[in-house]
Amino acid sequence: MSILSSLRGRTAVAAVAVGALALAGCSSSDSGSKKDDSKQKKDAAAQSQAVKFGTAADSTGPAEEVTGAKPGGTVQVYQETDFSHLDPAQIYVSDGGLLSKLIYRGLTTYKEDGKGGLTVVGDLATDPGKVSDGGKTWTFTLKDGVKDETGHVIDSADVRHTFERLYDPFITDGPSFIQQWLSGSGTAYRDAYAGPFKGKHLPDTVLATPDAKTVVFKFKTAQPDLAQALAMAGYSIVPEGTDTKEKYDTDPVAVGPYKISEFKPGKSVKLVKNTNWDAKTDPMRHQYVDGFNLEVNHDDEDQTKTILADRGDAKNAIMMTGQVATTQVQKVVSDAAAMKRTVQGYAPYVWQLNFNLDRMKDKKLRDAITLALPATSIFRADGGNYGGEVANNLMSPTTPGYDESYDPFNRAKKPNGDIAAAKKLVEEAGAEGKKVVYAYSNTPVRQQQAILIEDALTKIGLDVQKKEIDSATWYEQVGKVDNGLDLYMTGWGQDWPSASTVFPPLYDGTQIQDGSSNYAHINDDHVNSEIVRIQQITDSAEASKAWNALNKYISEKVNPAAPIYYTKVFQIAGSNIGGLRYSTVTSYIDPTRVFLKS
Repeated sequence: MSILSSLRGRTAVAAVAVGALALAGCSSSDSGSKKDDSKQKKDAAAQSQAVKFGTAADSTGPAEEVTGAKPGGTVQVYQETDFSHLDPAQIYVSDGGLLSKLIYRGLTTYKEDGKGGLTVVGDLATDPGKVSDGGKTWTFTLKDGVKDETGHVIDSADVRHTFERLYDPFITDGPSFIQQWLSGSGTAYRDAYAGPFKGKHLPDTVLATPDAKTVVFKFKTAQPDLAQALAMAGYSIVPEGTDTKEKYDTDPVAVGPYKISEFKPGKSVKLVKNTNWDAKTDPMRHQYVDGFNLEVNHDDEDQTKTILADRGDAKNAIMMTGQVATTQVQKVVSDAAAMKRTVQGYAPYVWQLNFNLDRMKDKKLRDAITLALPATSIFRADGGNYGGEVANNLMSPTTPGYDESYDPFNRAKKPNGDIAAAKKLVEEAGAEGKKVVYAYSNTPVRQQQAILIEDALTKIGLDVQKKEIDSATWYEQVGKVDNGLDLYMTGWGQDWPSASTVFPPLYDGTQIQDGSSNYAHINDDHVNSEIVRIQQITDSAEASKAWNALNKYISEKVNPAAPIYYTKVFQIAGSNIGGLRYSTVTSYIDPTRVFLKS
C-alpha cells in the first residue's frame, strides 16, 4: 500500500506495492549530477507481471542468505505517524503492513527475485495450497512445529479462529476479500455469522479443519487468487488461546522472527527476537539483528536530515514508510556517497481526489475540479520527480491492463491543470461561489498540497472550506459514510498484480459502509454488474482488458475520483545498514533482510 504511511495497500496491500528496482544501495554513474535518475513508468512494467506459484520445496526454510549478512545489533527506525492498529486483522495500510513482515506470519507469503517478480509460497502452510472442484476448494497442510512467541504450536484451530474472528463486529478495518468470498454475500458477510466469541464456528461446508494440520476453504465460486490474498497482513495468524479481542490491538502475539517488547502509543515500539521462531520453517524472513527501535513523530524532513547526517544511531537507521523529503532530494541526489545508501522503486499507488457523491452530485462540477488540479505541483510537493509522476488515469502503471495512452483529462498536455476549461464548466454548472469542504491530513506534505489545491479551486470560482484531520485517524475519518466532507485525497495500490484488487474495493457500490474503501460512495448499476462479471473471468489477459474498459466507463460516465499522481519511492538508510533492497510486496525497504555491517 499505502501506504504513504497512511496508504492502504498492498502494497499489503495490501497494497504489491518492479523491474530493476531492487537497487540494494547501488546508483548510476550519474548520481552526482542533476540528471533525473528517478524511476519511470517503463520501470513499473515488471510489477504488472502475474504472480508465480511456488512448490513445496520453494516453501521450506531457511530463506536464502543475504550476501555479507552479519548477526547482532539494533536497527533504528524513524516513522512519521503512529500505527493505527497492531491487530493484524485490522491492518490495511502500509506502515502496519511493514511491521507485520517482522512479527506475523500467514498461510502463504511471497518470495521476491529482486527484479520485480513474485512467487507465492507456503509460509505456515507446506505449499501455496492445493486446488480442487474447479477452484472452489483450497486445501492447506500446516508445517510441523511452527510456534508463536509463547511456545504454542500453531494448529488448524488457530487458523480457523483467525478467519472466524474477522466476522466479529469489533474488526472494523483490514481486508475483507476472503470473508466475502466465503459468504458469497458481499459486505453482508456478517449477517449469517457474527464471529467465534459466542461459541459458534463457521460450518464445515465453508471452512473445515478435519485434523490438527489441515485447513480447507470452500467457496461458492472459483477463487483463483486465494493464495495471494492469504499473504496479506490482514490474514496473519492470531493464535486462539491468546486472543484478547479488542485488547489484542495493543498487545498482539508474534509468530514471526521478532516480537513486541515495549509499545508506547504515540511514541515508540520496540522489537526483540522471538526465540520461538525457527528459520527452518520460514522461506522469506531473516533474524539478523537483535531488534528494532521504532520511533514515531519524525516527519520526512526530520528523517532525511537525520539519516543523511549519518551520525550516532542514524548510521543504523532505516525509514519504514518515510521518504526523502522534497527539500532534501537534490542534496541526496547530488551526493554520490549518499546515493549508495538509497533505495528507489515505482510503487503501485494512485493518489486521487475523491468526490463524495452523496454531496458532489453534479458531474460537470466534478469534471471541472479534475481539470483544474495542478497535478505536477501536487506530486512535486511529495518528493519531486523522485516521489511521483502525473497520473493520466485511475489505473497504475503497475497494474495489468494499464493503458498509458488513455488520458481522459488531458494530463499529457495540461499536467498542471486547465483553469480556463475548468472555470467554463463551473459556470455551466451554475456553481460559482459554491462551498466545498476539502479535507486533508495534518502532515507537512498534505498541508502543502492543500494550499495548491485550494488555490486552483478558488481560481475556478469555488469557495474552499479546508478541514485538517489527524493523520493517525485519516482513513477512519474519511472512511465513514456520513463524513461531512466533499473532497479528500486517498492513495490506493494493488494488493497483488490484478485490477481485481483495485476496482472492487474502490468502486463497488455494494461495499458502501463505514470502514469500506469506496471512499467516493459510487453506486452505479453498470459498474456493480461489470465488477461481478469480470471477477468470474479466469483468463488474465481477457480480465485485464475488461478492467481497462471499466476504468474508461468510470472516468467518463461517473468520474468519482480525480487521478492526480502515481507514487514513486525514494528512501535513504544509514551507512551501517546492509541488505538494502526495494520490496515489490511492501513498496518500501524490505525490513526482513537488513543487517548491521559492523
